[in-house]
Parts: sequence; structure tokens; C-alpha cells
Amino acid sequence: MKHDESVNQPQDFDESFCHGISHGVLSTFRSNLKKKFEYLYEGTATQGNPKLLNEIYTELYITESESGEISNEHEVRQIETQSRREATEDTPIKCSDIFRALPGQDKPIRTVLTKGVAGIGKTVSVQKFIMDWAEGKENQDVQLIFPLPFREINLMKDKTLSLSGLLQVFFPETKEMEISSDEYKVLFIFDGLDECRMSLDFQSDVRLCDVSESASVDVLLKNLIVGNLLPSALIWITSRPAAADLVPSECVHRVTEVRGFNDPQKEEYFRKRVSDQSLAERIISHLKSSRSLFIMCHIPVFCWISAAVLEKMLSRAESGEIPKTLTQMYTHFLLLQTNIKHEKDYEKKMTDEDMILKLGKLAFQQLVKGNLIFYEEDLRECGIDVTEASVYSGLCSQIFREEFGWYQGKVFSFVHLSIQEHLAALYVHLFFIKNCSQMFPSLTSDLSMLFKYTLSDIHQRAVNEALKSKNGHLDLFLRFLLGLSVESHQVLLQELMKQTRSSSDSNEETIEYIKMKIRTIDSPGKSINLFHCLNELGDHSLVEEIQQYLKSGKIHEAKLSSSQWSAVAFVLFTSENELDVFDINNFVGENRETKKIEVFQKLLPAINKYRSVQ
Repeated sequence: MKHDESVNQPQDFDESFCHGISHGVLSTFRSNLKKKFEYLYEGTATQGNPKLLNEIYTELYITESESGEISNEHEVRQIETQSRREATEDTPIKCSDIFRALPGQDKPIRTVLTKGVAGIGKTVSVQKFIMDWAEGKENQDVQLIFPLPFREINLMKDKTLSLSGLLQVFFPETKEMEISSDEYKVLFIFDGLDECRMSLDFQSDVRLCDVSESASVDVLLKNLIVGNLLPSALIWITSRPAAADLVPSECVHRVTEVRGFNDPQKEEYFRKRVSDQSLAERIISHLKSSRSLFIMCHIPVFCWISAAVLEKMLSRAESGEIPKTLTQMYTHFLLLQTNIKHEKDYEKKMTDEDMILKLGKLAFQQLVKGNLIFYEEDLRECGIDVTEASVYSGLCSQIFREEFGWYQGKVFSFVHLSIQEHLAALYVHLFFIKNCSQMFPSLTSDLSMLFKYTLSDIHQRAVNEALKSKNGHLDLFLRFLLGLSVESHQVLLQELMKQTRSSSDSNEETIEYIKMKIRTIDSPGKSINLFHCLNELGDHSLVEEIQQYLKSGKIHEAKLSSSQWSAVAFVLFTSENELDVFDINNFVGENRETKKIEVFQKLLPAINKYRSVQ
């Protein structure tokens, strides 16, 4: 059929074109997908008022990556780095075009990997793609789309069945179809590779070519992705960056990246979200005054969290400090949600403390394991039964959610990875205060060692653990843990928990320890995170000292230490302004090649701030 006809009459497919799929079956299939994907829930999955996707969808910034290179940094660091890249370096691509070759590309695209940090919009992009297809607007050369989220495939991981059998579990309509290698053009969408709890062994020589041949689910997926099963099928995989290399690069024909909001879109979000425009402008102005907060606004979920907190705090006479750091923002958000909880009438007696400690334990244990999605057995490990989990997701619907999968059973998650990291840090902090050192028997000896000696010992141990992490998965947890120990934060925590206040005297020791680490580590990216940690602790001494050098224009004459050069990188990196030309001679006066290379390496994180590099 011609494309324009299919747009106007998506249900009227010529049966010869459909190679045997009856008109009724195809129509039912499309209709069922449309029902599953037409609504979007902001913040939570099953609570709140659903909104029609097509009414509120905003096109996200998606780019084609040059390679499938995986970054071994925490996702917030990747967001910070991406925010420096000029738009001219990227090849923008529309979500609906991800299987279409760009001008100058002639190779067919079978498998697309779309990466992006948690909460950036990958699943919403999948939802929009499916809706446009189901409504006959886009990609009408594809006859069948099978969305198979990893969070639900996980529930099938112990089963042995054929690909036909697997599809029939998720899509009963396929019982009437004979899917073979070339009969239909089909698309499989595997959303959330990072949530996969199966060992996808791409080195395995178990080869499947028949859709009726039975095997374990991980073997089925592997053979489908590499093209042994249904070689003509299109494959779309989404993943957070840290897990994107689970699929070998030779199996992937295109890598795209969801980049979230650019700076103008951030401001547009708040102007749309907040009806009082003068209040919206105050919120935007406040977020711009803190670079660490404004950078985080690339993530749509963080914009939503910030709007919820700042709309309340800036629209009334507020005695407390308006949040300027990540820790302050997230603690205020938690307070906001527990206050909402008190307005709800629940028969079951459940204290904030009990709920937060149990959710915090779950958050911490699963963060260490690298999990964002939890199942009933994970909850039981933390002393939470399914009934309690349902109550928690009702009381704290904007923090913790219970989700009934589109096809399979219950899954649980925090609304965003950063909320999980904040609760995990709060749990560690509170249990130190309460001297409960035996709460982590199931964790590695490294992390159970956190609970010895003083608060400063815990901080130092956490710094070391974060520095050892290959993918930086404890970096934001560390920022939160340190921020929670600041004096002004103790007042907030007392409002949240009935607790004795911790002393912040040991923070000086922690600050000195972090400065020592900045001097000795050779990772520019890790040192940037440590400067963010100093910022959470309220120490700006190294940065202020460097700002004086930069303002004087005589930095090339100064004899700076290793940690001072790291501070230069941080100051340039967090600068609001785009800089003109980077020339190493402006920083190093002496004409020694080795010194210039050494300083250049220290300043690498800030290079993207410049329009050009000499």
C-alpha cells in the first residue's frame, strides 16, 4: 500500500500484503497495543491521573552516536559532560526515523541500541514510536511490533519455551500467526537492557534457527539479537549507558542516544508546568544560580522534582533555606511527600521512620547490586512484604511505585535512580546515628565495614568505595551521604525523623581527607565529583582561591599544585559561560612539554566548555 493511504486507513491492510495475517487479527493486535500505550503517567506508573501521550508528548533530543563507546562514569557526570557538547557535534535523529538510513548511509539497519541515563525519556520514546505505528502514522512497512520490556521478561527467566511460545505468553493473538524468517516484517523492542537479570551469553555456541524450537529465555533472546532466529526482524534495544555493552558492538548497526532537555527546553518545561509565570521565572532563576542543579535539569524527572519543591518553597514565606545543593533538594522532596502522606487516611499505623528505613535498606542493597527494578524476593530480603509494598507505594506514590506489568506480574522501583541513591544515603547516615551496625549481613565485607568508628570514618570509607567503583555508581550516593551531615541538614532531618542530631565536627576531617584524595588521584572525572562533594559540605576554599587566579589573568605565572589544577578544571567545568579558545600557553607559562601535557590532562573535563582547542 502507498504510505499516504496507510496513514488515513491504518486498519485496512491488503491481506496479500500481510502474507496471511487476517484483517481481524491485525486490527485487534494494533488496537490492543494502542490501548496499552496511549496513556502516560508523570512521576508514577499506576497512581495519579493518566494523561494522553499525544497531548503532552514533547519531542526529546535524540542523536546518532559515532560509536557504541561506553562511559565508565556515573550518569550524572555523563549528563554534566554531555551538557558541554556543542549541538554541531551531534547528528539529531527523530525517534520515528531510527531504522531509516541518514543521507550518505547505504547499509540497512537491523539492530538499533538507544542509550540514555535513568529518567531521560527512553521508555516514553518507545511508547511514542509504538503509538505512531498503531495509529498508522509512521513505519507502516513494519507489520508487527512486539514490545518485550526486560523487567517483565525477567519473570520468565527460569522457563524453557520456544520463541513462538514466548510471544504467545505476551501476545495471545500470535497463536493465529505463523511467524517465520521472511513471512512478516516484524520489530522486537527490548526496553531496559540495564534491568535484565539473565546472563545474556553472546559467546555461547547454542544456535537456534527455528521459532518452534525450545530453549531457555536468555538463549532465545541471544539468538534473536544476533540474527540466527528471524534474521529479517528489526531489533530495538534501550539501555542505561552502564549496561549498553552487554550486547556486542558487531551485533548493533546503529547507536542512538536520548539526551533529554537542552537549556531552552528546561526553561520551557517550567513555564508550562508552573501556571504562575512570575513564580516560574523565580524558579528558573534560582536553578540557574546553582550550576549543579541546572545541569541536572537535562533529566525530565529532575525538572519535575525541582518544580514540586520550589513551587511550594518560593510561593510562601519560608523560614528554611531554599535548596541550593542536590542533597537539600532531595531531602525537601522527601519531606514534601511525607507531608502529603499525613493528609491521607490510612488505617494501618505506619511511622515515617519505619517506612523510610525499610525503603532505605531496599534502596541501599539494590544500589550496591546495581538494580533499579525490584521483585518480591528483593523486598522480602529487606523485611518488606508485598502488602507493605502496596501501602508504601500508596503513601509515597511519588517516591516508590508498584507496577503491574503490561503483560506479566508485579515489579517495584523508585521513581528515579537519584531518589534511590538519596534514600540509600539517608539509610546509611541514620543507621550510623542509631549505632545499628549489624543491618548489612548480606552485603560484601567491604560495605559492611562502613559501620565502624566515627562518622568521619564512614565518610572516608564511602569516598574510597566510590573511587574504586569502575562505573561511578556510588558517586551520587557519596554526594548525598556527605550533604546529609551538614549542620543545616540536621534540622531538616529532625523534622523527618525522631533522632538525636549527629555532630558535624568530623566534617573538617572529611574535607581534609577529600582534599588529600584530590591531590593523589589521577582521574580528572573522579576529582570533579570530589569537588561536588566539597560543595555539599560547604567548603569552597580551593575553588575561591583559583577564581582569584583566573580573574587576575596571571594563572600561567602561578606555581599550582596538583589539587589546584583539579580546582581549575572544576571552575571552568561549572562555569555558566561558553569559553572561546583553549590554549595551554594561557595556563602554563614555562616552556616544558611534560608540564603542559600534565596540566592538559588535569583540565580535560573542562575542554568541552571551549569553542575550539589549540
